[in-house]
Amino acid sequence: MVIKWMQTGEGDASSPPPKVRAAEYVRMSTEHQKYSTDNQSDAIRLYAERRGYEIVRTYADEGKSGLNLGGRRGLQGLLHDVENGNADFEALIVYDVSRWGRFQDPDEAATYELRCRRAGVHVHYCAEQFENDGSIGSSIIKTVKRAMAGEYSRELSVKVFAGQANLIRLGYRQGGAPGYGLRRMLVDQVGSSKGLLERGEQKSIATDRVILVPGPDAEIDTVRDIYRMFIEEGRSEREIAEVLNARGGVTDWDRPWTRGAVHQLLINEKYIGNNVWGRTSFKLKSAHVQNPPEDWVRSDGAFDGIIDNDLFDRAQAIIRARSDRLTDERMLEILQRILESQGYLSGLIIDEAEDCPSSSAFRSRFGSLLRAYALVGFSPDHDYRYLETNRKLRAMYPAIVRTVLHRIADSGGSVLQDQATDLLTINQEFTASVVIVRCFQTATGSLRWKLRLDTALRPDVTVAVRMDSANEHAHDYYLLPRLDMHEAVLRLAEYNGLSLDAYRFETLDSFYRMAARTALRSAA
Repeated sequence: MVIKWMQTGEGDASSPPPKVRAAEYVRMSTEHQKYSTDNQSDAIRLYAERRGYEIVRTYADEGKSGLNLGGRRGLQGLLHDVENGNADFEALIVYDVSRWGRFQDPDEAATYELRCRRAGVHVHYCAEQFENDGSIGSSIIKTVKRAMAGEYSRELSVKVFAGQANLIRLGYRQGGAPGYGLRRMLVDQVGSSKGLLERGEQKSIATDRVILVPGPDAEIDTVRDIYRMFIEEGRSEREIAEVLNARGGVTDWDRPWTRGAVHQLLINEKYIGNNVWGRTSFKLKSAHVQNPPEDWVRSDGAFDGIIDNDLFDRAQAIIRARSDRLTDERMLEILQRILESQGYLSGLIIDEAEDCPSSSAFRSRFGSLLRAYALVGFSPDHDYRYLETNRKLRAMYPAIVRTVLHRIADSGGSVLQDQATDLLTINQEFTASVVIVRCFQTATGSLRWKLRLDTALRPDVTVAVRMDSANEHAHDYYLLPRLDMHEAVLRLAEYNGLSLDAYRFETLDSFYRMAARTALRSAA
């Protein structure tokens, strides 16, 4: 006989058990569509439904490499919440082991799971064929999977490098500005020209390629004139820059000529038609390293040069002679003098210095710039000049905000300023935050800006004042709506593509028009 016991009230067997609260973590870099965050989330929610979990929180990193933790706000937020008692869930569901990351050290991914587990959050993998139950079998499989994920990235890096190197040898350009006197030409898969790419433009079809072609005649004449003044007239790079500036000329970045700009034009092989790539390496998100010349990837005579090989070789001989006649001690004395006068060292600073061997000469003589720096007691990791710049910008900030307040009032709008946070409430309709963004130069002289959005105040619009290269005056402005900004930190170059530069303005007139009030006629 089978007796069926009847239960009522809270103990009624017909009532489903309460679901366990869980979070999901999804990550996608640029891999196959099966790893899209939407597909991961769909699989996670099916798993949760079958297992009795309720997804209450989502942590996502979209378009983020899995090689390190940097820039992965989703994973950083997850770890912060579970370790600081902010997690309102008991379980975490991840698509598979590789979603933690494809780290070169397989133990790194294991530490993130361990940190969750120690905080009382159990981790589940919905697409794996094993239960993450702490058994010996699951531990062995996870270790293998983590190692396989790292190996996948390593193999992919090798394949990508080989593909890029092959394109270089075929004469195609792999990124970067063309340089003064040159232009980027877009060609299709059979080599037919499709038109010049303007500054900031990129190819949109995978099979298209980019080559370098001679630029306008006026720029070509200037390049040849620079070589003539350097070789035949014996003028220094500084003197040549002064001549070009006196003529009213500017570089390809619309800036005045400097010693460094002239020097780079004199030493770059693209002016004789050589395609050279791989001077530095940044593989698998590791540190940048300078590669020896024998490891560079090159294709000589890949495109039409605008300088004769003989002329280029004569210029290199003059540049080499500067350091050939100097002893190691004398070169280090010169480097020490530059350090004392500038307070800092970089390849650009060295190339801008008068009566000094080029940065490449120091690199060749001492094996690397870092070793030369060390010999004069300089560590490039400690650059505190930005502190003075930051103090100067903080002093400028109140005046900039006052100008914004006055211009809004002049436009007919109303604005309230929070004295504690400087958050602006405009027309009682939206909030705005004014941010000054410091400009800095990379080792190659490119300008960069790092903008941190205020994730605590969460203004509706961030008014970013991007400073010029000297951090003296406003260069331009970005009006960034919170709804369209998905990163807490934006790293801006001079040209950033439509996704960011659509919000760029030369003045703040557009912002003031947003605050303007317009009188409407009353309905009859």
